[in-house]
Amino acid sequence: MDKTIESVAEAVAGIGDGAVVMIGGFGGSGAPIELMHALIDRHRRTGSPKGLTVVNNNAGNGHVGLAALIEAGMVAKLVCSFPRSADPRVFTEKYLAGEIELELVPQGTLAERIRAGGAGIPAFYTPTSYGTQLAQGKPVAEFEGRPYVQERWLKADFALVKAHVADRHGNLTYNKAARNFNPLMCMAARETIVQAAQVVPAGGIDPEHVVTPGIFVNRVVEVPEPQQEELLNRAGATYP
Repeated sequence: MDKTIESVAEAVAGIGDGAVVMIGGFGGSGAPIELMHALIDRHRRTGSPKGLTVVNNNAGNGHVGLAALIEAGMVAKLVCSFPRSADPRVFTEKYLAGEIELELVPQGTLAERIRAGGAGIPAFYTPTSYGTQLAQGKPVAEFEGRPYVQERWLKADFALVKAHVADRHGNLTYNKAARNFNPLMCMAARETIVQAAQVVPAGGIDPEHVVTPGIFVNRVVEVPEPQQEELLNRAGATYP
């Protein structure tokens, strides 16, 4: 029942080549920077993992976090809703060079596809994207006189998640807006790896305050002072 891990390096050790990895965060809010950087460190040491499919809200900023993963050549495909963020130069250059594939998904549809993956719902219908290039090749059905596009669930091999407080059983709380996609991704992944600013004993979180139950979490590592993407980018940071 104790799911705590001693280091971020140990936490990401099981992620292999070609894995589908969901990474929480809305921009820098709720983004597990330390877990992503640990994955880059492992790639630099061993050449693995590579060929990843990453599911994230955006395409990274600057040269840290997700952008650094892409810059390291570890990501073959990105599934996201917002590839044009504040400083997406790394993704843009890779995409224009044909070195990374993009699957563009409207933001609400992305959240629902992930939720559906966690809930065991293989497909659903939404009016979003009807009549656009994003709907090409997808089944369309009419409900109450309105056309809806069929979308499929999204599931992953791994989810990398940032929590505020975790207990040793993997129960999680989040810091306000940092909650965003993280709870959905915990449910949609075969294995969930969590960095938490504080790890408390079992029973240290009021059950009424638990957002993600520990049944959806496999590994927890404490990162007491997590880095924030926006602050790193303002400082001109580059990883590694």
